[in-house]
Amino acid sequence: MAKLYLVGTGPGSSDYLTKAAIKAAESIDVLVGSQRALDLFPGFSGETLVLRARNMDEMMKKSISLVDEGKDVAILSTGDPGFSGVLKPILRLRDDLDLEVVPGISSLQLAAARLQIPWDEVNLLTLHGKGNSEVILGFLDNEKPTMVLPDFRVEQLAQFLLENGVNPERRVAVCEKLSYPDERVFKGSLEEVADMEFSYLCVMVIYSK
Repeated sequence: MAKLYLVGTGPGSSDYLTKAAIKAAESIDVLVGSQRALDLFPGFSGETLVLRARNMDEMMKKSISLVDEGKDVAILSTGDPGFSGVLKPILRLRDDLDLEVVPGISSLQLAAARLQIPWDEVNLLTLHGKGNSEVILGFLDNEKPTMVLPDFRVEQLAQFLLENGVNPERRVAVCEKLSYPDERVFKGSLEEVADMEFSYLCVMVIYSK
């Protein structure tokens, strides 16, 4: 019986690929993922399908149909498949697949390491795909740092927080392009972040004080 693998590829650099991820990707017929993720497996000789934001649903369904045809398929998921990854959309489509999840190192874990924050003591939140940022407002006053994957640009989220009464001097950190050669970690105030520019590859931390 064919199997669908959901493979966590880590935050981006091949340095953070696990041996389990490499082994899974070497054992299948079809590899599905963003071009950035596919580039982590240059030696793969089977069929590849490029996953984009606009064709996400189509590629999820295509992957399942390939499994139904008897092919082993791996969908590459940036970070970990279980956090803002491909596990949730796959389970929505089908819950009777022969499925194996290969966990990966999340950008949240790497951000916590860079900032030396014990990440069992933070609010973990993803705004990916939610279309608004209001949910974050309920987490900011429980005396824990809030670590968030923004839905849009970090500076837009900072501006949203300012417009909703969060102190402009609130301490924040932005971890950008984690694990890449041009990685950047900025520490400062919410007001400063609102006036800066960052790429979309960011984790933001809003400190409790």
